[in-house]
Parts: sequence; structure tokens; C-alpha cells
Amino acid sequence: MSTQHSTSQPGTINPIIAMDACELSHRIHTRELSCLEVLDAFYEQIDRINPIVNAIVAMPERESMRTLARERDAQLARGQSMGALHGFPQAPKDIAPVADMVTTNGSPIFKGQITKIDSAANANVRAAGALFIGRTNSPEFGLGGHTFNPVYGITRNAFDSTRSAGGSSGGAGVALALRMLPVADGSDMMGSLRTPAAYNNVFGFRTSPGCVPHGPGEEVFFQQFSVTGPMARNIPDLAMMLSVQAGFDSRLPMTRRQDDPGKFSEPLECELKGKRIGWMGDLDKHLPMESGMLSICMQSLEHFKTLGCSVDAVVPNFDFEQLFQAWMTLRSFTFSGGNVQHYQSSEKRALLKPEAIWEIERGLKLTGIEVFNATKIRSAWYQELNRLFKQYDFLVMPSTQVFPFLAETHWPHEIAGKEMDTYHRWMESVVPATMAGLPTLSVPAGFNPQGLPVGIQIIGPQQADFAVLQMGHGYDLASKYSQIRSPLLNT
Repeated sequence: MSTQHSTSQPGTINPIIAMDACELSHRIHTRELSCLEVLDAFYEQIDRINPIVNAIVAMPERESMRTLARERDAQLARGQSMGALHGFPQAPKDIAPVADMVTTNGSPIFKGQITKIDSAANANVRAAGALFIGRTNSPEFGLGGHTFNPVYGITRNAFDSTRSAGGSSGGAGVALALRMLPVADGSDMMGSLRTPAAYNNVFGFRTSPGCVPHGPGEEVFFQQFSVTGPMARNIPDLAMMLSVQAGFDSRLPMTRRQDDPGKFSEPLECELKGKRIGWMGDLDKHLPMESGMLSICMQSLEHFKTLGCSVDAVVPNFDFEQLFQAWMTLRSFTFSGGNVQHYQSSEKRALLKPEAIWEIERGLKLTGIEVFNATKIRSAWYQELNRLFKQYDFLVMPSTQVFPFLAETHWPHEIAGKEMDTYHRWMESVVPATMAGLPTLSVPAGFNPQGLPVGIQIIGPQQADFAVLQMGHGYDLASKYSQIRSPLLNT
């Protein structure tokens, strides 16, 4: 076992936190590194960087975590490993519950609330040996693609601390990019894994519904928008995290018993030559784009061509405004159903942010037939993409419509001169994949002249999660965008 690594100096990176997660897991299991020195290395980085960006919050007392790390080391000394994440520092997103930790949902309603159970996915991560050293920050109830809340404040972008980190898994994306965590978790209803991945030059994977158990909750049948998934700095690390998160859970009927999570541990390298890419772009000018965004994304398509893929422009045959309106109906329906109890209490309602009240009030006004008609539109959209997947192996489009904006701005109110009529219209580019329930990977796609990151989405056919990861891995090796480090790492 190695001796304690020396403390990093400004402008240097401790070699422990510089490792890919897969290598780190290997070094822990061969006992070249102790779990304790790994924990201390990440604590050192958190102390150095987190005060700038506010990504990790609600951290437990450290000596208790160091005691757990020593216990993990003792297990390995006895030849016992809990799994791939044995001894890994982790900070679950502050929306899904974690036993004996604070889960605020970013809301003052739950400030200081200690939860008693793990979410299904967090239970899997705990069982694989992770050490929960804190929570990653998220917007209130996960609403909006910008991470700020009245409990913990703003999380700032990993490449420019004056800018938004994205959301709602913003804390996770920033903690990854700045190497305060080896891998991270998140959830995605409207781009909550994909937007922060794009804004922080990392990978965020919206999994197929049922791939990773999401919940449990009071309602386990209607909820099909939000999924749990991994974030990482490269695809092998992402796949390792997913292999831990995924699996059947009898409490959640949408999870798939026949799927083997071990699939995600298989080699990612495969022949990609001849794969057909359909570039959906801005959906034939339906999506307003900040100047320069589309051209950067289109330049990134060249890396698919270097892999031997064909890339053709394609526009689905659909009414995209109708699709967005159906999305808003279904989103308000699910959000209001899960949170109306807060609205019905005048005391708690006063603590809700305006966007939450807006969603709940819209949901309360909906009729059953309006909800059903929205599901019909969603179904028709799925069939249109199913048709396109007979022509293309993957569909690609921008992850975001704007570059990371100023952190003090709650949300962009206009793009390219077009007013945004809702607090989430500026994120419309993530709706198509969510509405179709398709596995979608946000991958780095370069930077604008100001050094702000850009991402594109690789969308695969239904339940083709591993194939999407394989394509993402090939793209990453060809593009090398993910190897570009944040200047904050040099502070």
C-alpha cells in the first residue's frame, strides 16, 4: 500500500484526484491506495475549490467519514470488497433521499430535514461501497436548468464562476469537472443530467425509463419522465457508475427484471464505421439558438465522420409547438400531483418559488381529457422517432440553446431576440428525447470564444442504453474535448 501522498500546491493536481474513476477503483482494490488517503485527497480538493463554486453542500462531520474509510480499508485487508465504488467519496444529489442525511430538495420547507431511507439508486451506490460525504446542490424541487435555491445558494460554473452551472444536477456536474468527486449521480426530467453536463464539459446520461430504479415514491406508474442516471468525465467511468445504479427493484414496476447491470461493464470499443447519424439541429429553426451555438455543434459532427459514420440533416415530421405544449401539460400534471400538499398549506405555499406555484396551479386546472390528449401527442412523437430509427442508428442535436449565462440570472428571458414565454422554454432542446423516453447522452462539443463549454445530445433507440454509451465513447476518443481542463483547477 502506498504512503500518504503529499499535499497539493496551488496550480497542481493531486495524482489521486487526477485519476479516472476506473483506475482509482483498481488502485483501491489492489491496495496501492488506501480508502483513507483517497478520501483525504478529495477533501483537500473540496476545501480548495468548493468555496468558489458551492457544488457540494450538507457535508457530515469528517472524522466519522474517515472512520468509515478505515473500515473500508480493513475490509479489503480481509479480502472483502463491497463493489466497484468501494471507498469512493460520493455526494448524492439533494433531491433523492439518503438515509441519515439532510435532503432539502433545495426548499426551505425541508431545510434541515433528515431522511430515513435511501432512494433505490442511492441504496445501490451505498451497497457498492461508496462513502456519502455530502450532497450536491440542486435548484428548488429540481425546477429550472439553473442551480440556485434559498437554502444553499448558487452553484457556479466549473469553467467560469460568474456563470450558471446548469441544472438541476448542477452541483454534480461542477463537482465532477473540478475533481471534487470521481463520479456522480443525478436525475433528469427536463435535461437535468444533460444541461449541467454541457455547461461543465462532462458527460450526463439520461437513461431509458426502467434502466435505473427511480424512487420509490407514492406514485410508481404514471411517473415516467424523471429518470436517475450517472455523470462522469469519460464514458468508461460513466458505464462503471451505471453498472452500480442500474437493476430491477420490485417496488418499482417500470424497472426491467431481465436486464443485467453487468452489461455496462463490458468493453465499450466496437466498430462504428457505417453508423448513420441524423442531425436534427434546431428542428428547422423551431428552436432559437444563441449566436454561435449551432455552428459549434455542427463542427463537432466532424468527429462522427472521422469514425466512419455518415451524418445527414433530418427534420422529424411533427408539430414541435404541439409537442412542447403536450410536454407542459404532462409536466404540470406530474409535478402538481406530487407537490400539491405544499400548495394547500398557506404556510408552506409562502415558501415555494413562483415557478413551483405556477406548475401546481396549471396542474390543478387540467382536465382528464387534456392529460390523455397530451399522452396521445407524446405517443405520436415516439412513433415518428421510431420511424426515423429505421433510417438512422442515432439522432443528434444540441444539448442547450444558450451558453452558460450569468449566475445571478434566474433564467434566460430571451434567445436571439425571441421572448421565452415560460421559465423553461429556453431548455426546449431537451424535451424531444424526454417525451420519447429514449436513452440520451450529453457529450462535450467544444467551447465558444469566451471559453464556455457546449454539448450535444446523442439519442438512441428505445432501451439501447449500451449502444449509446459505445457511440459516446468512440466520439470522445475522436474529439478529446473532455480532456480540456477548467482553468479553476490551476488556482
